[in-house]
Amino acid sequence: MNVKNVALTVAAFGSLAALTSCESNSCADNWALFDNFSYQGNDDFYNNNPLPSAASFYNPILPGWYSDPSICTNGKGDYFLATSTFVYFPGVPLFHSRDLVNWKQIGHVLNRESQLQNLQPQHVSGGIFAPALAYNPHNETYYMITTNVGAGNFFVKTKDPFSGNWSDPVYLPEVTGIDPSFFFDEDGSAYIVNNDEPTYPAEYDGHRSIRIQRFDVEKECTYGPRPALIDKGCRPEEKPIWIEGPHIYKINGKYYLMDAEGGTSVNHSEVIFTSNSPMGPFKPWKNNPILTQRHLDPNRDYPITCAGHADLIQAVEGDWWAVFLACRPLDGGFGYENLGRETFMMPVRWTQDGYPVITEGDELVSMICERKGVSVESNSRLGNFGYTETFDGDTLGYDWLTLRGAAAGHYEVDGGVLRLRCDTLRASQRCTPSLVARVLHHHKFTCSTDICFEPRGTEEAGMILFKDERHHYYITVGLLDGKKAIKLHKVDGESDEVVAAEKVGADAKNVKLQITSDGATFSFAYSTGGDKWNKVGEPLAARPLSTANAGGFTGTTIGLYATK
Repeated sequence: MNVKNVALTVAAFGSLAALTSCESNSCADNWALFDNFSYQGNDDFYNNNPLPSAASFYNPILPGWYSDPSICTNGKGDYFLATSTFVYFPGVPLFHSRDLVNWKQIGHVLNRESQLQNLQPQHVSGGIFAPALAYNPHNETYYMITTNVGAGNFFVKTKDPFSGNWSDPVYLPEVTGIDPSFFFDEDGSAYIVNNDEPTYPAEYDGHRSIRIQRFDVEKECTYGPRPALIDKGCRPEEKPIWIEGPHIYKINGKYYLMDAEGGTSVNHSEVIFTSNSPMGPFKPWKNNPILTQRHLDPNRDYPITCAGHADLIQAVEGDWWAVFLACRPLDGGFGYENLGRETFMMPVRWTQDGYPVITEGDELVSMICERKGVSVESNSRLGNFGYTETFDGDTLGYDWLTLRGAAAGHYEVDGGVLRLRCDTLRASQRCTPSLVARVLHHHKFTCSTDICFEPRGTEEAGMILFKDERHHYYITVGLLDGKKAIKLHKVDGESDEVVAAEKVGADAKNVKLQITSDGATFSFAYSTGGDKWNKVGEPLAARPLSTANAGGFTGTTIGLYATK
């Protein structure tokens, strides 16, 4: 540990001797100490493709697992963007920008456990689906509406999104299904549109409809009939599946209904309809879809797949943009990725017959775009960025997430040290374990931490790569045959297997742990001093932690973990 952390921890725990031995600080009360967490991305695309101009920026604009993006503006140059979090806590990260390119997280919409009901029994890919942001200029209020799979559809609101103080949930029992979004019309009327079962028995798996219902802003409830605007999709005769993620816009006097279609995997797309009324009827554009990559060669260099679930925004300068989710599988025909569904942004063109288009024909979702007059800031999270977390202050930063709740009692942050309590709860259970994690942003990366920990029994603490309860790897400091050791675990299904272990000397008080990735594999190492890293076992394949293998809707997270 560095001098700063020695001084702070001595002040907190009593004596330099106690810190040096790690006795009273860790094993005696089942706590492990971490004084840093460092990460550096090293993806090939960014290394091989520098930005060509000052106005250029990299896609994705939110790299790593930031899925189902929704965007809104107050019309005064402030843009806000939110994404799904499923069962992670806090819920729904909120980002702000003044130029659509440089985004800064300003908090979370759902930052109180009272806003997140019934997360404990849910799988990692349950919980909060597809949050939709909207600004109502008639009452100058921001709304976020979403689905909690274990509780129903609800919304929260605030006058000030920078305050971090959003209301308690208002549930909408009449709005069944998923993916609700608000539409506030120019005359003050309001509507909720969302995906649901068709109004008659479904004809095939994935047969869905888009429903609409009026919303009373003052009484905060829906009323009136709830008809279907769209049945099946843009070409019903082809039996399209999973029309969802709807948004309504009013542009130049015409109403546009935009939806995702085809499922959120490789057949994903975005389609558009128009009408003279928000209640329909809506007519599909003859050249749909307005965004997809499903028909392109999967073996192309740096493929972007699964593009869809979009939202439109007009900048104050007048130009139009779309944010949407997409995936970056490993190129070379691997067909999988560990980053999850990421947030991309592309310019929107308008056709002569008045429809917005993001890609047409064989056009690619580009990993380099340009917005004139805007430049990437030096502290942006684009390209091969890195960071070092030193746990200053008394709370974790916005990047850190726990599972299904605030994890009170499982960790403490105290002026340069993160303390994790070894607990019998495990990441393989549907619970809130002693785990704090962050989104993984790159295929290729190096991540490390310093840990001070003296286990006495079954306690273990270290780093984790987490996809879900049944798919994760973790490297820990623990005991093997009564001796201090570095242990590498593989969780695959119901099994938790120690695939490698290396005993270390009892005098190795402070240990560095490291995880590196070349995209296809994860490698694990440790150091007990100096610059020498000691390999632990053979590299483990990345694919078991991918959505292609594990399923679900999240990406892989990386963080710190303690158990016993």
